[in-house]
Amino acid sequence: MSETLINDFEQGTVAAALERDSPPQRRRWSGLNLFWRTFIMLALLLLGSIMAWLQTLRAFEYEPRAAQTAHQIASQVNLSRAALINADAIARISLLKTMAKEEGLRIIPREPGDQAIPVDGDALDIAKELHEHLGTATVVARQVNGSEGFWVSFEMDGDPYWFRSDLARFTPPVGKTWLIWLLVATGLSLAGAALIARFINKPLAALSFAASRVKEGNFNASRLDETVHTSEIREVNIGFNRMAQRLAKLDQDRALMLAGISHDLRTPLARLRLETELSVSDLDARQHMAADIAQLDAIIDKFLDYARPDNVALVAIPLRDLVQACAYPFLDKPDTRITVDLDEGLVVLGDEVELGRVFSNLLENARRYGKSVDTGVAEIEVSAIERDKWIYVKVRDHGVGVAEDQIPNLMQPFFRGEAARTAANGAGLGLAIVEKTMRRMGGAFAINNSRTGGMSANLKLERATRA
Repeated sequence: MSETLINDFEQGTVAAALERDSPPQRRRWSGLNLFWRTFIMLALLLLGSIMAWLQTLRAFEYEPRAAQTAHQIASQVNLSRAALINADAIARISLLKTMAKEEGLRIIPREPGDQAIPVDGDALDIAKELHEHLGTATVVARQVNGSEGFWVSFEMDGDPYWFRSDLARFTPPVGKTWLIWLLVATGLSLAGAALIARFINKPLAALSFAASRVKEGNFNASRLDETVHTSEIREVNIGFNRMAQRLAKLDQDRALMLAGISHDLRTPLARLRLETELSVSDLDARQHMAADIAQLDAIIDKFLDYARPDNVALVAIPLRDLVQACAYPFLDKPDTRITVDLDEGLVVLGDEVELGRVFSNLLENARRYGKSVDTGVAEIEVSAIERDKWIYVKVRDHGVGVAEDQIPNLMQPFFRGEAARTAANGAGLGLAIVEKTMRRMGGAFAINNSRTGGMSANLKLERATRA
């Protein structure tokens, strides 16, 4: 039996129905909610804007700096060449040593076999500027014969030379500054995006929470702030509060009307029953009349159950003990056999009286409409499985089931199915009461035809922590 129950749930149809009918749960990280979507979009927009501005500033700053650097290098080349031309041999050697030691500048002869690697990247702009200052025949390289540096070719007295300088000397030390400002701008942008996303989504989150409370029938916890400064949000909140108040009034009027009708009907029914027992001499007729009156009284009980208020206190309930207590009145009925396959350790959260009514309704419904065509006996099985924080319970009969197109309507108040499952007269509220009670206790209820025949009533209850 347990394997059949697990297979039914693993197929997905019952589990999907239970999940669909469950009260909305707050999603944590199973997906991106509206806040995170808004935050990510704003963060990407702001970060993209920051990078665009940085690139723009860099472009405006780099071109003048490249021209200035090229002018400085060209001036160094021209001054070095002029100084060496006008110096004698001894002074020229001293000058070359001084330039290398004090300024980090080297001037060496250029040989035909020198291996030069041209500059690339940002240095290309400097090379273009140098061509304008020194001539198009000037060679600019980043490496000559394996030696790194900024190499520029020039001629002196008809002989070719290499002028080597360190390009880092012309690059301002702005790395840390740019990084600090970038981090500051990024932090401020992300903080601003979070504040804007929260400002936009906070009223929407409050509205979503209030709507979920209204869906569950909790009208008192669904009031929204009517004093917010944003006019559009204020109007939405006022309209929602008025709607919730009207729905609460309608719900109270409905419950009061049903309770009043049920109460007013009980007094004449009690008198009719008393008069029937005293005045009707025919025993058979008296029994039938008393049965009709008892049936009307049971229908009134259904009205009262359906009109019951929505606030319930949830406590830990041993599931097996409760189901066995609900099944006890059916044990002496010859047309009913109930099998309870529940572990003793299953404990659920619920209202004991309300949950007892749920199982009593389901067992009575299965007893009435789930009789086998061959034996005329209602064989009812109650089983359960435990998954994470939930306990899934199945109450199954072996009757003829119902048409698939009627299953969605079975939990509607006052709906009556086919004659095959409505052999007895009733109010059409039993399954509607079960569905409403399960929602009040934070669970779910679904119905389906079993694959091997009969109907299955499936409950989803929150598991209580074991002591």
